[in-house]
This record gives sequence, C-alpha cells and structure tokens, in this order.
Amino acid sequence: MKRQAISLNDSGWLRMETVATPMQVGMLATFSKPEDAGPSYLSDLVDRWRAHREFQPPFNYILHGSAIPRWEPLPDDAIDIDYHFRHSALPAPGGERELGILVSRLHSARMDRRYPLWECHVIEGLEGDRWSMYMKVHHSQIDGVGGVRLLRRTFSVDGDQRDMLPPWAIGVRGPDQSGVASAPRPKIPAVAGRARLKSVRAVAGSLTRTYKESFFGTKDELRAAPYRAPKSIFNGKISTPRRFATQQYPIDRLRAVGTAAGGSLNDVFLAICGGAIRRYLQDVDALPAQSLIANVPVSVRTGEGASVGNAITFLYTQLGTDVEDPLERIARIKASTQLGKERLPQVSGAAMDAYTAGLMAPFLGQAMAHIGGRGRPASNLVLSNVPGPAEPRYVDGSRLEEYYPLSLLFHGQALNITAISYAGQFNIGFTGCRDNLPHLQRIAVYAGEALEELEAALDISAASSAG
Repeated sequence: MKRQAISLNDSGWLRMETVATPMQVGMLATFSKPEDAGPSYLSDLVDRWRAHREFQPPFNYILHGSAIPRWEPLPDDAIDIDYHFRHSALPAPGGERELGILVSRLHSARMDRRYPLWECHVIEGLEGDRWSMYMKVHHSQIDGVGGVRLLRRTFSVDGDQRDMLPPWAIGVRGPDQSGVASAPRPKIPAVAGRARLKSVRAVAGSLTRTYKESFFGTKDELRAAPYRAPKSIFNGKISTPRRFATQQYPIDRLRAVGTAAGGSLNDVFLAICGGAIRRYLQDVDALPAQSLIANVPVSVRTGEGASVGNAITFLYTQLGTDVEDPLERIARIKASTQLGKERLPQVSGAAMDAYTAGLMAPFLGQAMAHIGGRGRPASNLVLSNVPGPAEPRYVDGSRLEEYYPLSLLFHGQALNITAISYAGQFNIGFTGCRDNLPHLQRIAVYAGEALEELEAALDISAASSAG
C-alpha cells in the first residue's frame, strides 16, 4: 500500500496542532432503540462492531514524516480496535447535562499520532432508553461536508436493516450501506492553458482585493475582510478544556423567518447567532462597538464522491452585533454575506486550493508559529452550516434522533458554532473554550430567544412556522 500525499492546506491543520488546540472535528449522534430491542441490544452491537477488524481510509491511515507528512495505510491487523473504539455509560439520570459533560471531556483530548487519528465512543445510559455515539477524526482528514457524507453512507434509510457495519468499515472507500442510490460523480474537465491563466488571474485578483481591504479598509461599511474584526473576549489565548452545548429547531420554523425577512436559511442562522452573541457580550460588559466578523467555511467539493482531506474555502461576513433591532441585523447579514460570496473567485480544483491557501496563510502562519491570540483577530469566530440527510436514518433499527457537530478552536478563536440539518430539524453545536467562555450554555439559550425576537418582529407564530 502506497503512502498518500497530504495537501498543503491539510498539512496546515497538522502543523498548527498543540495540546491546547487539538485539530479534530467530531459528531454526537443520539439514537432511540427499536421497539424489539432486548436488554442486551447495545452490548451485542458493541461486541459485533469490536469484532469487525476491516478498516477503510482514513481509519487505517497513520501519519508518517514531519517535514513532508504523508498518510501511511496500515494493515488491518496492525490497528488496535480497543484503543479506538470504546464503550461508556452515563451516571444517572443520564440527561443532556451528563452527556454534555462527557462529550466535552472527550473532545478536549488531543489524539496520539502514533495511532490512526480517530476515536468512536458508544455511550449508553441516556434517559428514555436512548444511546449516543460520539466520534472524532482529525480535521486534516475530514471536513464538515466530508463528515456528513460519511454519515450518509454509514447510516441506513431502512429501519429494518440489521448487522450493519461500523463507521471505520465504511470510510471514504468502503461499501455504501445507506440504501440510497448514489448520484453519478460529475466529470471535471481538464483545464486548458488559457482557462488556467484565467483562473490564476481570478485568484490573484480576489486575493489582492481582499488584502487591500484588510490593510486599508473599504468604503462599503457592510463588507467584511480578514483582520478588520474588533478584539473581543473570544480572541485571546485558549486552554485545553472544552465546553459543548446544543440547540435544535424545526427547519420550517427558520425557513419561515427567512422567507418573511427576504433571506435564506443561512441568513437566519447567522442572525440568531449574532443576536445571541450580542446579548452574551452585553451580560459580561464586553460588547465591542463594531460588529463582530465571522469566518464562514464554504464547501467547494464536487459531486457525491468522498475523499480523504478537505474541500473548503472561506468567506467573511458581519454578524450585526452592533445593532439592537433584529430585522436590521438580518438585513445587514444578508448584504454582508452576499458581498463575501462575490469576493470568491469562480474557479475550482487546484485554483481554489491556491486561493484558500493564500486567503488563510496569515492566519495559519500565526497558528503554526503558536502566536495566535495576539493583536487584531482575522475574525471573531467560525460559523458553519452543513446540509445533512433530509430523511430519517437508522443504525441496526435505532432511529437517529439528533445529530450535532463538534468543531475545533484556535488561539484567537475560542468559539465555534456549527449547524447540520437532518430530517426536518436544524441541529446546532456550540463548541467553546471552557476557561474563556465559562457560561457557554447561555449563548445556546440566547440563540433560541434571538429566534423568538425575529419571529415577533416579523409577526410570525413559532407554532405555525414549525408546521
């Protein structure tokens, strides 16, 4: 088996990692057991998964080399399943608080590079006869969209399907056990010389305009640019412990707000986060006069095929934390996000990778030199919204009820908010540094209140908008 090259962008996630800033993404999935589940249902599933010793990329990859890192595929018998796959139980009463404490601790720990960079935890003892699965993978191997595509291939649409394979047997190249027909991957045409030159010009032009705005500012007060964000309590040095909080809303409820406000689902997501953050910062008397700026990952992955590594770029947008009126806030966000989209070059493949590398080079350089959290931040936080499966999914008859993303933090960015849609629900995961944000749960609560404020301002009933 040949060693696999690691892209320049993906190697950055490896080089910036420290004990305080583990570069891993995770997911928390909570299931309800099938009606016919016996008392040994979950222990039987764990035993069967533990006995499965076939691994697909990236779950069989170990990091090789430092100057020029590569992924080295390991033979199946060289992987210690008991290290990677663990079975835990919550203390009574097994509620959301106990689950959140456990997952926060699991997500705080950096993974050992002597092993493949993933863990999977089956967690029993949730009230209501439910169970959860927490899984984390290094961000150099999977991005948010890649993680959702792994979910799509691992979890089935068939509630009667049994003896399903564990995630590490699926990976990006294993069998698809979803029961959903895969769409054909589009053919990406080769880029001719003239088109390649056009792409280079587009990338160079976009980066030049962006950094000109970073250094000299812009006449458009709604345009966000790297390193124009105000300093906030989110933007200092961080420590190792994490906190994790969640919120869930019906997608139709958010869409109704977006329709009434003339915006998108993502505009509503950014607006409720902006409103929640504004109130949180007011609570601690630390609200900057200038609007906070979010770094928003944008997927540039083509087709339905999965691959190891990342296929994302980034745009910057204001969050309207400097305005009290919720309608003015969402209007500003809509306009600022559109300006951010217009700044993205219309290129793909290697050209987009080059654009992303150029856009993020100063930030990644700070992180790799371990000097992040000093001076003016590139942005105040990361906000991401990833589309998930529209239909219910199952694992051995257990229905997936909730699915929350956990993300990574940096020195200089102590808060990440990531959302995933699933089966008519909009699931938001709030990942924060425990020491910088001791009351992270308040932001999650305030997000719900910010949504209610938008509905009231638009004269929308939450009950009617939820269908």
